[in-house]
Amino acid sequence: MSNYQHIREEAYAANMQLPKLGLVMFTFGNVSAADRAAGVFAIKPSGVPYEELSPANMVIVDFDGKTVEGNMRPSSDTLTHALLYKTWDTVGGISHTHSTYATAWAQAQQDIPIFGTTHADHNTVDIPCAPPMSDEMILGNYEYETGNQIINCLKEKGYDYKEVEMILVGNHAPFTWGKTAAKAVYNSGVLESIAQLAMLTLQVNPGAPRLKEALIRKHFERKHGPDSYYGQA
Repeated sequence: MSNYQHIREEAYAANMQLPKLGLVMFTFGNVSAADRAAGVFAIKPSGVPYEELSPANMVIVDFDGKTVEGNMRPSSDTLTHALLYKTWDTVGGISHTHSTYATAWAQAQQDIPIFGTTHADHNTVDIPCAPPMSDEMILGNYEYETGNQIINCLKEKGYDYKEVEMILVGNHAPFTWGKTAAKAVYNSGVLESIAQLAMLTLQVNPGAPRLKEALIRKHFERKHGPDSYYGQA
């Protein structure tokens, strides 16, 4: 048995959640699961339909994007995942989808405003949209530069990747991350829901106001603060 069976199974299970949650179609999207101690991650093979996936065909890649184990070509987004893992030392899973509403906001090159408590349950700020990539970056190592695009956007906005676990890449699509692959997929689902609600909000009222700060703090802290009381102990 592979030394990396645990992350093969984790990545497989997470990838299979994407179509189940309606976040992908055909071969769109991918999820990876990292073993930080070993310095590797398992990721979906490129262009393989979800119904044909198995733990055995997840590809093991190191944090420089080099294949360590596996006979299939890894996802075309592998270098993006690799750079994020290499730069952010607490991330254990990364999810990339082309889900409808989040991708629409990315194509519009717009941050998703914080309009309601559903958003505030997960973030205290607008969901950032990284600016479109420069021609120089596009002509260079494109997938690697997508990682830089994500990292640089959060730095410029002063956001901590441990607190803001989702982003839109301008003209492209969303990426999310978390301590596990399952959390990264959870964040993909949350982001899609927030994106849909925000779009509908603006259709109902194009001048809808942002959620007031007191409600932002209340809803975020009751789930994530030092005195949180949401859920079970």
